[in-house]
Amino acid sequence: MSPRPHTVTRGLTAAAAITLLTGAGIAVAAQQASAAAGCRVAYSVNQWSTGFTGNVSVTNLGDPITNGWRLTWSFAGNQRITQGWSATITQSGQAVTAVNPSWATGLATNATATFGFNADYSGTNAAPASFSLNGTVCTGTTPTTPPTTTPTTPPTTPPTTPPTTPPTTPPTSQPPGNKVDNPYAGARGYVNPEWKAKADAEPGGSRVSSNPTAVWLDRIAAIEGTTGSSSNGSMGLEDHLDAALAQGAGYIQFVIYNLPGRDCSALASNGELGVNDLPRYKAEYIDPIAAIQSRAKYAGLRIINVIEIDSLPNLITNTNVATCATMKSNGGYVQGVGYALNKLGAIGNVYNYIDAAHHGWIGWDTNFGPTADIMLQAAQASGSVRNVNGFITNTANYSALTEPYFTINTSVGGTSVRQSKWVDWNQYVDELSFAQAFRTKLVSVGFDSGIGMLIDTSRNGWGGSSRPTAASTSTAVDTFVNQSRIDRRIHAGNWCNQDGAGLGERPRSAPASGIDAYVWVKPPGESDGSSTLIPNNEGKGFDRMCDPTYTGNERNGNSPTGSLSGAPISGAWFSAQFRQLMANAYPPLS
Repeated sequence: MSPRPHTVTRGLTAAAAITLLTGAGIAVAAQQASAAAGCRVAYSVNQWSTGFTGNVSVTNLGDPITNGWRLTWSFAGNQRITQGWSATITQSGQAVTAVNPSWATGLATNATATFGFNADYSGTNAAPASFSLNGTVCTGTTPTTPPTTTPTTPPTTPPTTPPTTPPTTPPTSQPPGNKVDNPYAGARGYVNPEWKAKADAEPGGSRVSSNPTAVWLDRIAAIEGTTGSSSNGSMGLEDHLDAALAQGAGYIQFVIYNLPGRDCSALASNGELGVNDLPRYKAEYIDPIAAIQSRAKYAGLRIINVIEIDSLPNLITNTNVATCATMKSNGGYVQGVGYALNKLGAIGNVYNYIDAAHHGWIGWDTNFGPTADIMLQAAQASGSVRNVNGFITNTANYSALTEPYFTINTSVGGTSVRQSKWVDWNQYVDELSFAQAFRTKLVSVGFDSGIGMLIDTSRNGWGGSSRPTAASTSTAVDTFVNQSRIDRRIHAGNWCNQDGAGLGERPRSAPASGIDAYVWVKPPGESDGSSTLIPNNEGKGFDRMCDPTYTGNERNGNSPTGSLSGAPISGAWFSAQFRQLMANAYPPLS
């Protein structure tokens, strides 16, 4: 990640569930729709006093539908849909039409499409009496004679993206579903078999290879899965979810990471989408992810999404970089994150954690409050702050969890450690105190008091022979801090494949007040970026901050980068780094 300048209770609503099995149709978005010979619909709701979330699954029992589907029904009461996902939903009076999204126009025989919506109501909330798929009433069976009525003609020009405007009056209750206070508590994490195989192939790697790590969905192709990819892996989103079910895992972690103009201040983790590609981000990236994560077979699995690493904080500190200035002016980051939160937060078993940088980036007063404010803007753009379950700090970074030998209040010879070159007037010297303080700030600006924090401890252990064992006895503040600190980086702004780093705390839930979990979101052994230019087809550039010969810039105090040599592109396996992380692990490996 790029260099940077200067026990909680979540409220749960009572959920009422209604399930109706009937015939269901899904809508077409083409000039001539395929008729459905038979269909079945499962309709369920989770409701509160003034609103509800509807979940609809339609199964095609007839011949394959190849050029679009349309599902229609009528409400019996005053239900009013305010927001939908994984289909384009329109309503006229009591009549409702749901049309397939642009990325899923077909529906094979016995295939099922799932979508959902939020709605308001008063009085009773009766389920619709019937559904029709492409003009055929869904009875749950295949009729022996074809329907005599002509299917209603669908729109001649289907929308390319679902509605982008969230409801103006979002539900005031927790997003529906059986969401728990802390999704990590009492649950076993998913172990990515692709990462595990690489770790097991390293000497001693089996000591850590059974730890849960996150799966990075860092481009559109990663949703379906890739073949012969140079980084990350070949398994797709559905593959990982199915593997999690097979493992009996309680939770699985994904990194949602493909904003237009991604990581605007660092070349190593740039992405495939340009600064004006927000429609593609919505329709080709977020919508398919939401469609897969919302499938009924995954309803018992806690799906944890880490939302867009390094995005929103860049709008506070790095607008001197042209791409960052563009993303601030065009609203792409705020609207993109808002859209992701909106679509994913509506799924009852999905938990969203927004990336909140780290103390060495936004720990200064000038950055701390404004970053919390822009987080709130993105959450409000989603329709409800309750689409956010928490925040994560130190993702793919190296900031020490705690500094055992000094705090921000330590003075040396009457001089505060804040005046040292290393601390540089920051308000924090470690991630734990920063994460706890930032949580308090986020609640104060309008987030739910039940939010929890995550800290990525995958590479911030800083063990090994160079780890200090006691506070320095020096009376010079710079010498004292440099000899006492366990974070052995040359500068706190250094972030790429840091030499001397070690594995940190192993993943575990509820380790400290306000902290939902220590996590390994950055899988140890996956590179931050290449040491030299390596052409690739993943949109990942060469960043000099990954070059061990580079002498730095203003964002790292014109210091050497401290990066390891021989590194591949970001996300690719870096054996030398993995071995060093194990050697320098703290707590040490047995």
